[in-house]
Order: sequence, then structure tokens, then C-alpha cells
Amino acid sequence: QLPFVESGGGLVQPGGSLRLSCAASGFTSDYFAIGWFRQAPGKEREGVSCIGLIGGRTTYADSVKGRFTISRDNGKNTVYLQMNSLKPEDTGLYYCAAARWTSTWFACRAADFGSWGQGTQVTVSS
Repeated sequence: QLPFVESGGGLVQPGGSLRLSCAASGFTSDYFAIGWFRQAPGKEREGVSCIGLIGGRTTYADSVKGRFTISRDNGKNTVYLQMNSLKPEDTGLYYCAAARWTSTWFACRAADFGSWGQGTQVTVSS
């Protein structure tokens, strides 16, 4: 059983919106931070946004600030990524994962996260 299951991806026109969901198989309270990451063909996996599950502190990549919003619902064991004003460069496979360590999660680097889901594809194209 995968620790996380991502959903909500799809094909959307530039300027459109999508909301991604990351459902944990256990309790989100088992983790101290969860992040969203994306990987485009031929590129490295990059951090999009991360959230601390106790205080709700958030961090965003510069490329998505002001357009994306991360949130969590601990009662539903789910973390969301609301994506607005989507651009073609937002295209990629989006994953969620849990932070390995408390000291580094805020940098939202893929190397500091584990327990990856299978991902959900987001394609922004006219």
C-alpha cells in the first residue's frame, strides 16, 4: 500500500485551475511536513510547495508564488494543492511525499522527502 495517493490532475488550458489532493493511507499527524513536487520530462524533480502539519507553516517555489496554495485537512488525512493561473511550464507529474527530517523540510527539496506516491499528471496546453 502506497503511503500517499495523489489525484486531481488533468489537461487544462493556460490560465485554468486544478486542485490536487494527496491522501495519506495513515494519519497525516504521523508526519511533520508534507510536500508537493513535480517532474517534467528530462528535468529533475523539483519542490513546488511544502506544509508543516502542526503549525501549518508553508513554503512555495518562486515560480508558483501567488498562483498556488497548499493546505491540509488533518481530519481527512489529506493535503491539497490549489493551482490557479496555470502556465504551460507547470506541466509535469506531480507527487506528494513526507519530510524525512524536521530540520530541513522548509527548504522543500526532493532529496529531503520520502514515501513517494505514484503521482498525478498535470498538462497545461491549449
